Amino acid sequence: MYDKVQKYWKNYLNDLQAKQVKCGESEQQEIKEKIKFMEETDMAVVVSQSQNEIEDFKKKGLDIAAHRKRMVKEDLDKKFKDPDDPFRIVFVCAMWMTGFDVPSCSTIYLDKPMRNHTLMQTIARANRVFRDKLNGLIVDYVGVFRNLQKALAIYGSGGGIKEGEMPVMDKSLLVTQLKQVIEETTAFCQERGIHLSKMQIAYGFERVKLIDDAVDAILVSDESKKKYLLLAGNVIKIYRAILPDPSANEFGPMQALFAVIAEKIRSLIPEADISEVMGDVENLLDESIATEGYVIREKLGESDIDHLVDLSKIDFEALKAHFEKSRKHIEAEKLKGAINSKLALMVRLNKNRRNYLEKFQKMIDEYNSGSYNVEMFFTKLVDFAQELNAEEKRGIAEKLTEEELAVFDLLIKPEMTLSKKEEREVKKVAQELLETLKKEKLVLDWRKRQQSRAAVFTSIKDILDRLPRIYTKELYENKCEMVYQHIYDSYFGQEQSIYANFV
Repeated sequence: MYDKVQKYWKNYLNDLQAKQVKCGESEQQEIKEKIKFMEETDMAVVVSQSQNEIEDFKKKGLDIAAHRKRMVKEDLDKKFKDPDDPFRIVFVCAMWMTGFDVPSCSTIYLDKPMRNHTLMQTIARANRVFRDKLNGLIVDYVGVFRNLQKALAIYGSGGGIKEGEMPVMDKSLLVTQLKQVIEETTAFCQERGIHLSKMQIAYGFERVKLIDDAVDAILVSDESKKKYLLLAGNVIKIYRAILPDPSANEFGPMQALFAVIAEKIRSLIPEADISEVMGDVENLLDESIATEGYVIREKLGESDIDHLVDLSKIDFEALKAHFEKSRKHIEAEKLKGAINSKLALMVRLNKNRRNYLEKFQKMIDEYNSGSYNVEMFFTKLVDFAQELNAEEKRGIAEKLTEEELAVFDLLIKPEMTLSKKEEREVKKVAQELLETLKKEKLVLDWRKRQQSRAAVFTSIKDILDRLPRIYTKELYENKCEMVYQHIYDSYFGQEQSIYANFV
């Protein structure tokens, strides 16, 4: 079987290489990637050793010696379990069929009779969920499944399988499911005036425009966005589950279109999205619709399309003018995503900023409920972004670093009203505290040792004892606890903290 696969593998590879020379530019990249994958793919035979095996195999015109050498010298077990290793195909007889767990194993080809627990365990080799893999594929060449019902009667009781039910489904059922979810997703798009049929036949800039229009129509609310990402995610997952079966081919263009729209939506959000995260789906359609990063530069021109990452450098008047000329829901989503990303970092560095997070969420909830339209929402986002800029610069005004400001805020918020002199005293305490802890107490793995934790808490109590007398004993104790928790959460060891890479 190994020799046969090698022969036809090389034949197919030669056919691809010949086809690559003749095909158009758009198809060349796909064929090039397939050729690269096939050239990299490693295969091996793994069988148990027997006496006189070299002579026995020679009589059949086979050479086992080269295979045995690999089995002895290489850790094929470990290599096959590594999903990133090019060792992707293994030919086995009895070894690795039972008790061999490889979550990434996607396909098992059966060409020998099996029964009972051996059959059950062999099928189970492909049933693990892994990354984008939701199910495995069993290809039965010799009618092994005739024995499956008998095996289930013996070993399937109590396993959640009803009488007459099979744990392995025919792929035709997945095709039916795929048709249903494509119909649901298409109906969702049609309700929002999205012309999928036009997109499929459009080319170049016209297709880009139609896809942008579709994204803008979907982004009317967070609920609409989440619904689309869920629907498109289901289409993509079921489509992948059917592959490499040819029955998936007719659905390829439609699922690719849904995937590109979904990826374009996700590209507006700087941070990772908890919905189904797609790989590089842009190559499923022509390069002209590949999604690009989006940053709004300091000065926005009409064609500036960019990922918004630094709110402090935005010309907000230019941003408003750009909004008026653009697809409003897309622009609002970009700004919302950029604010969300920036705010998450700001709150991580200083938990006293949580009130901004609450205000931001309230603003989004009100927009989603229909309290105001997209124009008003965008205006509120711009105003909020300017508030964040002012907050981010507050440390400079207070003459404190970001980490000093976090401790200072813990000491003065929310209940303290201090004179200018008392404020200066608190700042000095915050600076001395961090200087002492970082220099003497925050050693490697300090959080894992009780003695080190106690030393840090004692230092905090000693230094906070220098706070102005306006701090009552009860308030002082409360601040000691709060500061210790902040230090514990934010500083992991010597020169290791959430502030280490913050500029």
